[in-house]
Amino acid sequence: MRKFVMAALGGTLAGAVLTTQVAGPLLAQDAAKNSSVYEQLDLFGDIFERIRAQYVEEVDAADLIEAAIDGMLTSLDPHSSYLSPKDAADMRVQTRGSFGGLGIEVTQEEGFVRVVSPMDGTPADDAGVESGDYITHVDGEALIGLTLDEAVNMLRGPVGSEIIITVVREGVDEPFDVSIIRDTIKLTAATARSVGNTIVLRVTTFNDQTYANMAEGLAREVESLGGMENVDGFVLDLRNNPGGLLNQAIEVSDAFLESGEIVSTRGRNPSESERVNAEAGDLAEGKPMVVLINGGSASASEIVAGALQDHRRAIVVGTKSFGKGSVQTVMPLASDGAMRLTTARYYTPSGRSIQALGVSPDIVVQQPPRLPEAENEDEDARPQRTEADLRGSLNNDSLTEDEQRQIEEEREAAEEAAKLRDDDFQLSYAVDLIKGLSTIALAQ
Repeated sequence: MRKFVMAALGGTLAGAVLTTQVAGPLLAQDAAKNSSVYEQLDLFGDIFERIRAQYVEEVDAADLIEAAIDGMLTSLDPHSSYLSPKDAADMRVQTRGSFGGLGIEVTQEEGFVRVVSPMDGTPADDAGVESGDYITHVDGEALIGLTLDEAVNMLRGPVGSEIIITVVREGVDEPFDVSIIRDTIKLTAATARSVGNTIVLRVTTFNDQTYANMAEGLAREVESLGGMENVDGFVLDLRNNPGGLLNQAIEVSDAFLESGEIVSTRGRNPSESERVNAEAGDLAEGKPMVVLINGGSASASEIVAGALQDHRRAIVVGTKSFGKGSVQTVMPLASDGAMRLTTARYYTPSGRSIQALGVSPDIVVQQPPRLPEAENEDEDARPQRTEADLRGSLNNDSLTEDEQRQIEEEREAAEEAAKLRDDDFQLSYAVDLIKGLSTIALAQ
């Protein structure tokens, strides 16, 4: 019995020693970490009080704290930031599709403000601002050293006021100034039009109106062509679309998928991971699809392009997208402000992350620079003679007049589509590709 008691005591002592040896250092580490955090907070308080007491000019305490909060968030990544009550209100207006400004989406790269994309029909777009441009000065004042929010605040201003931005563009030797008149930006999130028998869906941003605008326009164009049986296919144009609401990207993707995963998001904790699957129903009824992207296609645009590409539902054409594969959650704060915090990464159905890599098109098609007008005129001025122009040429006796008329109409439609190449080569390529895919589908 004594041996059993001694053995039990020995086990207890060993357990106590083991607990002390393992738990002791861990508790000490936690205590050290907490101590370090409190020391840093004490340091912050010390600096805060010294600025208030000794800075050359009197400063507002609330402004100091806001700046400290913003600095803490912007140090994490380019997309996390603090939104003051005014900025938070502006953001809520923007997601509803109407706001004041220039109409550009910008980001920050190593201290430089880079244009992700100009939005269609906005002052920046009309002034010729392009995706990939760097803005170095606003009204002669340098943006270097400012936070992204500070730079954006300099770009904002009263509707109708003039702003002069200095732009650095790849391929242009010297920086140049661009004058823009600020305006109220009223975005139609999605539009639809027909090019021949192809329906082109142009999605400029993902806000509350996007899916509704797109679905309404699609239905209208299908009806104008006399029904889906007369539609060759669809081009979904996501070029220079800077993104927006995740739920709208999911709805647009779901509009053309019958089943399968659309996107997955993975946060810091595995329990926070989410997968979103498509529900049955394809607005395009299985017709061929082409998605157009470029370096200005970001975030929500990349979710849509990646989902349709992975499911082989669409051919992706254009150039590599921007590569923003992170999800920001806007968290309201007690002060009526908000915090935009990166909380997850998103992945396409095949499990690939787009972060910093972008979506690679299935077919790379660059948008060539326009030819000078003189060159176009010379080329168009050349007479093109055919067999039918020759005196005494034989008539075609194998076709009826109706069949000949149909051939002429098809030729005129093809020539009209070819004219599009001068204005938008990438879109013209996409329309030609749809026509080819439709022809193959009909032959099968």
